Amino acid sequence: MVDLAGALPIMLNILGIVLLVILIIIGIKVIKVMNNIDEIVRDVDYKVKSLNNIFNIIDKTTDGLALLSDKIIDWVNNFILKFFKKKYNKEKEEKKEDE
Repeated sequence: MVDLAGALPIMLNILGIVLLVILIIIGIKVIKVMNNIDEIVRDVDYKVKSLNNIFNIIDKTTDGLALLSDKIIDWVNNFILKFFKKKYNKEKEEKKEDE
């Protein structure tokens, strides 16, 4: 029993030292992984910034095409409205003349 009372603190100290060494090793590996992740994030950020210019060009092109198509649609719409308005006015004038 006396041997157990003296051996138990020694075993706990040894286990504590082993646990501390394991935690230090895990901490070093986590730091290495975080450095690799940081490099990957920087690389992805660089690539996204380079693609951002392409997306801006595409956005401006689609805006221009939308503006052009809106102008064409407005022109066609006005032409059709004028055509039917003239036809409607002619029919109205003919009715007035008949009365």
